[in-house]
Amino acid sequence: MKLAAALIGMSLLALAAGNACAEGNGDIRIGQTLPYSGPASGFGAIGRTQEAFFEKINAEGGINGRKVRFITLDDAYSPPKTVEQTRKLVEQDEVLMMFGSLGTATNSAVQRYLNGKKVPQLFVLSGATKWADPQKYPWTMPGMAAYESEGVVYAKHVLRTKPGARIAILSQNDDFGRDYVAGFKRALGDKAASMIIAEQTYETSAPTISSQLSTLKASGADVLFGVVLGKFTSQMIKGVAEIGWKPELFFVPTSASSISFLEPAGLDNAVGLISSSNQKDTMDPQWADDPGVKEYFAFMKQYMPNADLSNSNYAAGYHYATLLMTVLKACKDDVSRDNIMRQAASLKEVKLPLLLPGISVSTGPDDYLPFQQLQLRRFNGKSWVGFGDVLDDR
Repeated sequence: MKLAAALIGMSLLALAAGNACAEGNGDIRIGQTLPYSGPASGFGAIGRTQEAFFEKINAEGGINGRKVRFITLDDAYSPPKTVEQTRKLVEQDEVLMMFGSLGTATNSAVQRYLNGKKVPQLFVLSGATKWADPQKYPWTMPGMAAYESEGVVYAKHVLRTKPGARIAILSQNDDFGRDYVAGFKRALGDKAASMIIAEQTYETSAPTISSQLSTLKASGADVLFGVVLGKFTSQMIKGVAEIGWKPELFFVPTSASSISFLEPAGLDNAVGLISSSNQKDTMDPQWADDPGVKEYFAFMKQYMPNADLSNSNYAAGYHYATLLMTVLKACKDDVSRDNIMRQAASLKEVKLPLLLPGISVSTGPDDYLPFQQLQLRRFNGKSWVGFGDVLDDR
């Protein structure tokens, strides 16, 4: 009986220690899932940058005196794998929160689980509108501009510059694709029915999208909106060039604009592509003397000296890490799950090192969208060049 009592006591102590760690009385344990393998593996650079970022933070004394333990695991962009890895992070590694996990379908697979356990699902790397629903899912907050908002911005540009456009749309057949297309059509309004002359979708499991591209070209469209991701970005850009199609306006979403996706298609084939961003393009000479960009390059030189700096996923990883740092610093001595969400929903015109001028981060208890402004940009063969004014979804 004494042995049994001792074992029960030890179990209770272990449970208490685990809860204390999860609630921030020890190190700050942050969990993440990203595709380090599979069709979207190019995004793995985001997590590797953040590993290095928190290594730097720890070397400088941590956050409010606490060290960060950042655990990022491969989910191969597969929802069942995301569920498995997220449960491991929460139940075995006892992370305080999930941060910056990528994908709509993958995050959807664990949203209810994390909210049920009251674990922050913070700055989800997906622009699906569903992430900004504090009434239904108070523990989930997006980290990107909404896909619908981005679709609105592209449609506004079409209406302004080519009102007689014949539009073709290629989109991924999931929430990611549907949200972009919904925003695009909403902004076109009554003209959507006449301006959009062809639509095709593809499955993420498909080997190629060549047949869809051929069908879209045959429609006679002179504007192409490609809601693609990962390897399908490369396939689309290269495929359009190979069949001799030259749309006058050719859009890809922000999430498809990394050089790592353009290079396999041939950078020459990507010239003229239009995308959008709220971040400075760190490779653009106009930002060479910008303090935030110089700070980023100094970090990369010290902590990731072999990284390809033209890959914007590294800058994205750094950017989102600085956003999380803002929240954690605001928590001060109360690094609990409740306070993390409270601070994340109390951001007021926060300026981040890599945000474009005129753009800031603001949130509220009923407004979970941190980024609501974008600027259009065009690829010139070497880098993305911004043009026009900062736009929003109005």
